[in-house]
Amino acid sequence: MPAPRTVLLTGAAGGVGTLMRELLPAYGYELRLLDVVPVAGEPDAVVADLADRAALREAVRGVDAIVHLAGISLEAGFDAIVAANITGTHHLYEAAREEGVRRVVFASSNHAVGFTRRPGEGEPRVPVTTPHRPDTFYGLSKCFGEDLAQLYWDRDGIETVSVRIGSCFPEPTSVRMLSLWLSPGDCARLLHASLTAESVGHTVVNGSSANTRLWWDLSTARALGYEPRDDSEAYAEKLIAEQGLPEEGSADDVYLGGRFCVDPPRWPH
Repeated sequence: MPAPRTVLLTGAAGGVGTLMRELLPAYGYELRLLDVVPVAGEPDAVVADLADRAALREAVRGVDAIVHLAGISLEAGFDAIVAANITGTHHLYEAAREEGVRRVVFASSNHAVGFTRRPGEGEPRVPVTTPHRPDTFYGLSKCFGEDLAQLYWDRDGIETVSVRIGSCFPEPTSVRMLSLWLSPGDCARLLHASLTAESVGHTVVNGSSANTRLWWDLSTARALGYEPRDDSEAYAEKLIAEQGLPEEGSADDVYLGGRFCVDPPRWPH
């Protein structure tokens, strides 16, 4: 598939959005930015809530594809999650359908399968076919987003790559992130592959770098043309010295979602 020329980037003022609006233009994209708050240094960015269907449709009009990062990205109350991540994502897909946009890249999350047991040493990595096992209302909303993407492919022919993002930060900040880290450079490479791969239908991919301690199977991402280049191992010695390894039998030791499974926090994930 030829690289889309103009891409709507929702959530452009957020953590991942800020990183991607710096990195994606190098792949030849002209970005149209949208967020519920002003985007620093971007006076032409669209400032609109996902609840504003007219503004959202106007923002979608004329773009070739959408990278959907907007919404609440930490655990919050159920009503807030429903409004931003469930209803808001539905509004986005409706706008795409109405304006004839045929490719979406949806930011899903590791928290859609957070109650999956993480693999032990020598065990197979977690595939994208693992059943939904959300660890939070936030994770539940990402399950909904993946299923919504499937509906809009089956019913309306809108293709989506749902990327279960691990932890996209300039560098990992916890021992758990050593297994789920997606470097900003690799995130941009994965989004580019997701935007340009042919005939994706609805494809779910795990989004991590080529980490030595990787828990996830990246085969569906690699099938799109993704070639990760970074590895969190460079940060391992320092993080383990500072934080120690997880206590045996603890949520951090057992589950992919770690402590989110027992005490959903409001910290980087």
